[in-house]
Amino acid sequence: MKVILQQEVDKLGGPGDVVDVADGYARNYLIPRKLAAPASKGAVKHVHQLRTGHEERVRKALAEARAVADRLSGSPVRVTARAGEDGRLFGSITVNDLAEQLQQQAGTAIDRRQIHLSEPIRSLGTHEVGVRLHPEVIATVTVEVARQ
Repeated sequence: MKVILQQEVDKLGGPGDVVDVADGYARNYLIPRKLAAPASKGAVKHVHQLRTGHEERVRKALAEARAVADRLSGSPVRVTARAGEDGRLFGSITVNDLAEQLQQQAGTAIDRRQIHLSEPIRSLGTHEVGVRLHPEVIATVTVEVARQ
């Protein structure tokens, strides 16, 4: 069955793509969830409008993500925490703590799932943290942990 995708569907395509899928997959999953519509003559003409709208939204989101990445990479994020004499923290700096600091610095909402931290920060000094703002944009942020 030929359907026109209305939204992004993993491993199938993006909005406006005309794809051929199994009848049951289209009737039971894609169409009821408004992810796709049956491909008719009138609907195929509508595909062009969907594609141009989607491309414009993606381009705008990419430009916005690059601007936020420049703001984040431009200056280090300063975090204070209680630490012992040897420089180890009495606890750790987690992605939740970093998300709050990054939101204040960037001025936009940054979800904790966008921050890639291999393990919580447990020592004073500077650390490099990756922030995925867009599938194509990953900002490297310098985090300075200072004694409180």
